[in-house]
Amino acid sequence: MYSTRSSSTNHHHHYDGVAPPRPCAHLSDYRERHGLKGFRVLARCLRIRPPGRASIRRDPREVPRCESCGVDAGRLFACLICATVSCWRPPDSWHACAHAQARPGHEIAVDVDRAELFCCACRDQVFDRDFDTTVVLAQKAAMELPKPLTNGTWPSERAMSLRKRQKVADYRPWAPDLKERALMGRGSVPLSGRNGGPWGLRGLNNLGNTCFMNSVLQALLHTPPLRNYFLSDRHNQHACLRKAAPRLCLACDLDSIFSAVFSGNQTPYSPAKFLYSWWQHAANLASYEQQDAHEFFISMLDAIHEREGPSQPNSRNGGHGDCGCIAHKVFSGILRSDVTCTVCGFTSTTYDPCVDISLDLEPSHGSGKLRNTRSYSVQTDSVGSNQSLGISTLRGCLDRFTRPEKLGSDQKFYCQHCKVRQESLKQMSIRKLPLVSCFHIKRFEHSLTRNMSRKVDRYLQFPFSLDMSPYLSSSIMRSRFGNRIFSFDGDEMECPTGLSPQFELFAVVTHTGKLDAGHYVTYLRFCDQWYKCDDAWITQVPDGVVRASQGYMMFYVQQKLFYKASAS
Repeated sequence: MYSTRSSSTNHHHHYDGVAPPRPCAHLSDYRERHGLKGFRVLARCLRIRPPGRASIRRDPREVPRCESCGVDAGRLFACLICATVSCWRPPDSWHACAHAQARPGHEIAVDVDRAELFCCACRDQVFDRDFDTTVVLAQKAAMELPKPLTNGTWPSERAMSLRKRQKVADYRPWAPDLKERALMGRGSVPLSGRNGGPWGLRGLNNLGNTCFMNSVLQALLHTPPLRNYFLSDRHNQHACLRKAAPRLCLACDLDSIFSAVFSGNQTPYSPAKFLYSWWQHAANLASYEQQDAHEFFISMLDAIHEREGPSQPNSRNGGHGDCGCIAHKVFSGILRSDVTCTVCGFTSTTYDPCVDISLDLEPSHGSGKLRNTRSYSVQTDSVGSNQSLGISTLRGCLDRFTRPEKLGSDQKFYCQHCKVRQESLKQMSIRKLPLVSCFHIKRFEHSLTRNMSRKVDRYLQFPFSLDMSPYLSSSIMRSRFGNRIFSFDGDEMECPTGLSPQFELFAVVTHTGKLDAGHYVTYLRFCDQWYKCDDAWITQVPDGVVRASQGYMMFYVQQKLFYKASAS
């Protein structure tokens, strides 16, 4: 693949961290001879089809055919000089190449169905930043404006820069100042494991059907950003101003647990005070009955946010995408939802914060829907899995999560362009990745119509290393718009500063048994060695045991933070 040598393309720049394609001499020669004239003509012929695909047609009803053989199938290219349409069907037909050989200077053509440039002499796709900019802006205009921009107006650099950006908070790791360094030097000791095990591994006593709480606490105690926050005394229980409030401060009690677990004492610890404080925040769950670990996780983050969030200068009532509390700094991400009218292509885009993603293992024809601003639930089946063996994969579930789905006739949305309710396509993507991604597997089903509940025991394959880049908004937009040399809106905001979309699994919360008589256990990963936390008992286990477990909640941390944590 090639790009132009024109200075306007600026082929020395890198796009998305990758060097641009090699320059094409034929495209550079075309630019020197004709400039942007041919591109302006193409701009008037751009047609955008839902959900945003670009094509080249002089008339929307036109059916392009090869002028040599009359075929209308395969790839068809229109010459940028004479507009001759020729086919490209190797190895049977090479009429596009024959046209270029017969007429020197006619090497550059455009794919009429993809709106992509092609060099018939090099027999490869070529790129020009100005051309790609025109196509992408026309695609965006068709999605956002009442009428598509098909007047051939060439966009200015100022117009290109006026793009909406969703404000998100970057992660900035804490660094001690000189005073804090002095205090650390006088009153700190290095953390190191005892008896051959990692530091901080300490059992938690079961206080009466509290394995749901112990399993989540073990995962949170070894969440690298959360661990670093509390162990660096960022929330001091003795200096907390919230303790005088009517309800107890859950962050203070969590600070006490961190101090106890990382004190070096390996006898099981009883989090009774923490349980009592949590009951104050979740009165509807205050009992000694077995509770849901995921529900406890959500209510616990809410309680920490309630105490820390309002006091933070960056906190807003409209959501927690840029909240300053530690719960949302660690777990909060932003989801993008695009709903596209199948008639005119108008797209409505919304952004919603979330702290976890819930995935349904059972085959379902329902659509994903936003439960609330705290977690996102999507109905999914075993995409990319072995149906005969009843095996699902986490990657398959995420593929379905970001796949366009056609909403039913009972879910028509009001199109601002058509001014009526129309059928639509909905597509989810991740606008901003959190530091720690939590995936909740919906193993408990409750049917109001049948008045029954059951547990889903299907096996789920989950990787120890996970690349989240295919599910980012920029990746979804590039897949929708085609191959372009173009900086898509918000590319730089999807990953916190200095980090990447590569994640590592460090904790798995599992559930065994039945719906009304089950037990929660957590597996923790330290330097590729796994440990089973079963209430007060801590044992070392091979990774095969973890892979075979019935994962209920999986915690993935940014790869860079995982390696730092493992090396500490």
